[in-house]
Amino acid sequence: MKLVSVMEGDSVSLNSGLTEITDDDVIQWMFGDGNTLIAEINKRADRFTVYDDVLDGRFRDRLKLDNQTGSLTITNTTTEDTGEFEVQINHLKEFLFLDVIVVFNPKETYVSVMEGDSVTLNPGLIKISDDLIQWWFGNNVIAEINVTADRFTVYDDVLDGRFRDRLKLDNQTGSLTITNTTTEDDGDYQLQILRTSIIFNLNIYARLPVPVISRDCSSSSSNCSLVCSVVNVSHVTLSWYAGMSVLSSISASDLSISLSLPLEVEYQDKNTYSCVLNNPISNQTTHLDINTLCRHTCEGTTALILVDVSADISVY
Repeated sequence: MKLVSVMEGDSVSLNSGLTEITDDDVIQWMFGDGNTLIAEINKRADRFTVYDDVLDGRFRDRLKLDNQTGSLTITNTTTEDTGEFEVQINHLKEFLFLDVIVVFNPKETYVSVMEGDSVTLNPGLIKISDDLIQWWFGNNVIAEINVTADRFTVYDDVLDGRFRDRLKLDNQTGSLTITNTTTEDDGDYQLQILRTSIIFNLNIYARLPVPVISRDCSSSSSNCSLVCSVVNVSHVTLSWYAGMSVLSSISASDLSISLSLPLEVEYQDKNTYSCVLNNPISNQTTHLDINTLCRHTCEGTTALILVDVSADISVY
């Protein structure tokens, strides 16, 4: 029994084992427990026939015979094609088992996680059946499954031990889990199975600091001048809100920098203001208490007062 694996939707060729059909050859392809005849070659009669309407038309318009070797190709495979195929050549029989593997994820998947959390890269396999599955990070194999040898291996000492004691393989689905993530784990992870590669683009976001609202005593404005600031941040946006409306915002690129955003309010302003720092998966919010922060003038003092600060973190 030969095992043949293919991704759902791909084409697969079942090899007859012949390099060339002779004039006297009779080749029959059968499928399933009932040995249903699905294709036949009678070279003597010069007849090449596919019976793709059998089994309720399961193989309709998806079977093709090679008139040189007698191999059978199945296009646009589905899980219903999984099973035992028998090729009979002049009364000699050979058996092949076709396993159509289901992958729920597309060829590229974007995954985001907060630094320090664990993340599982799941290829969506129902089961592992191919002989060799490899996980790559950059140019390095970091995990490998060898079904034939029943071996599940993580190579967590590569890249100067960056992943040491932080990789785990699922022996049922082939999923790779990375624990205690760091920003160094950010990048593309590639799963190679059969002739297909599934790429996971992993983004690791640092935990956000709470934005600080302070009085700007250097301003000559007659209003209350404020500034919201954060330090050592990247891939974030800092914004002032009045209620649910954005008043102003500033963003940081991939470099770790400090951000500050000014705001002027009247001393008797009754609106609700907040300063929000956010990245694609979380945010931190500080609410402004005008009565407390703007109550005293800046004359003769450089003291900054910060009160009524609350943080709100949400991950989705």
